[in-house]
Amino acid sequence: MQNSRRSFLKTSAIAIAGAALLPDNLLATEKRLQRVGVQLYSVRDAMKVDPKGTLKKLADAGYNHVEHANYVDRKFYGYTAKEFKKVLTDLELKMPSGHTVMTAQHWDAAKNDFTDAWKYTIEDAATVGQKYVISPWLDESLRHDTDALKRFMDQFNKCGELCKKSAMKFGYHNHNFEISTKVGDITLYDFIIQNTDPALVAQQMDIGNMYSTGGVALDFIEKYPGRFESLHVKDEIKVPVKSDGDDTESTILGAGVLPVKQIVRAASKKGGTVLFIIEQEAYQGKDPVDCVKIDLQIMKKWGY
Repeated sequence: MQNSRRSFLKTSAIAIAGAALLPDNLLATEKRLQRVGVQLYSVRDAMKVDPKGTLKKLADAGYNHVEHANYVDRKFYGYTAKEFKKVLTDLELKMPSGHTVMTAQHWDAAKNDFTDAWKYTIEDAATVGQKYVISPWLDESLRHDTDALKRFMDQFNKCGELCKKSAMKFGYHNHNFEISTKVGDITLYDFIIQNTDPALVAQQMDIGNMYSTGGVALDFIEKYPGRFESLHVKDEIKVPVKSDGDDTESTILGAGVLPVKQIVRAASKKGGTVLFIIEQEAYQGKDPVDCVKIDLQIMKKWGY
């Protein structure tokens, strides 16, 4: 995980205080269609400069699904929900999921309800066509306070109920601290999975993020079958220790040390995965757009 990604997520939290359309009954069917997409954080710099042009490059490369990582002041990459939906539709792209940080402050205890800001977040996600609203961060103040953590997991479940009203599902995306942080005698990631209702809260497992602190994706799939409706597909290489203490970074699929093909197969057969989201955050001197093009071809070669 990159320092820039951590900073991006923290900033976002403050700021908000396959080719077919995913079926409407996606969340209810036992036999689920699987789709491959790309996390737009992979091409974050290009999206800042020319979001529409970058999306066209991804569509031309064969992507049909994208996942956003930019929702600020009720806009996706500078576009309102309706505007961004049109941009995607014009390019024959779908956006079944997106990352938006939910904090404890998005719950108004006095009103026993979510804040208007978070309700707008869910409303805009539905407008743009999402099926999953995924929060990719857990504030440090919650990680070592078991009582506060339990309340926040209850908030996760309540958000699942809120999303369900718009035919969506709430989800959580891990980084590496969920593995290194302990809650009693289990990892924080185990605690999150065990204290959220699978009918209301999906888990999006990032197989690369967890690797740096000893997380083994195959072990979690085996331990919690059917819980990982979305998967961030990454490969990792070892690098000199960085300022954040991490000694890994992502690379093109198949070029690193993770058994990515095996993990993807296990997620498909046992993990309950319906969305395989390619994400590459480091490029070893290559162009990011070119990297995710190669990643997609590798996934296709593997039969996805």
